[in-house]
Amino acid sequence: MRILPAGDRALLVELDDLDQVLGYYAALTADAPADVVDIVPAARTVLVTTTGDLAALSRTLHELTPTRDSRTTGDLIEIPVIYDGADLGDVADLIGCSQDDVIARHTADEWTVAFCGFAPGFGYLTSTDTWNIPRRSSPRTKVPAGAVALAGEFSGVYPRESPGGWQLIGRTTAKIFDQERDPAALFHPGRRVRFVDAGRG
Repeated sequence: MRILPAGDRALLVELDDLDQVLGYYAALTADAPADVVDIVPAARTVLVTTTGDLAALSRTLHELTPTRDSRTTGDLIEIPVIYDGADLGDVADLIGCSQDDVIARHTADEWTVAFCGFAPGFGYLTSTDTWNIPRRSSPRTKVPAGAVALAGEFSGVYPRESPGGWQLIGRTTAKIFDQERDPAALFHPGRRVRFVDAGRG
C-alpha cells in the first residue's frame, strides 16, 4: 500500500487489487474520521478528501485494517432484467455455453458495486464468480438507457443513452440515475445487487 498526496486536501491510497480496494473502502466508510468529507474508490485506489490535517489522516489510513468479506456488507437491491440483449448469443459463444446458462450464471451471482465512473450513476459491479468477457471490437455509438452489460470482470447498467463497447445481454426498466431522486444514483460503492430474470422480451 502506498499513500500519496493529491492536492492540499486529499490523499490517494494505492492498493494491489480490487479486493483490497473493497475491503479498505468498507473499513474506512464504517469508521471514517470526522474531518473526512469524501471517499472515492476506483479499480486500484481510494481517494480520501479531508478538511483536516493530511499528516494525521495519513497515519490513520496507514493503520486501517481492511474489512474481510467486504462484498457481503452493503445493502442489497434487486434489478429485474429482460434478457434479450444483442450480444447475449456472442457472450454464450465466448464462454462456451448456452444463452440460458449465461442468464442463470448472471442471476445466480450476487454483485457488488466496486466503484462508479464513465457516466453519472454508472456502477462497475463485480462478483466472486470469474467473468472475463472481452469488450466489443467495435463500440456502439448509441447504447440505450437501462442496457445491462458485461465487460472484463464487471457487469453494469447504462444509466442513460451513450456510446459503449460492453457486451449487451439484457435491459431493465429500473432508473439507475434520476436527478429527481435523493440520492440520484441507484448504485453506490459497497451496495450489493442481484439481477432477477424478468423474461426474454
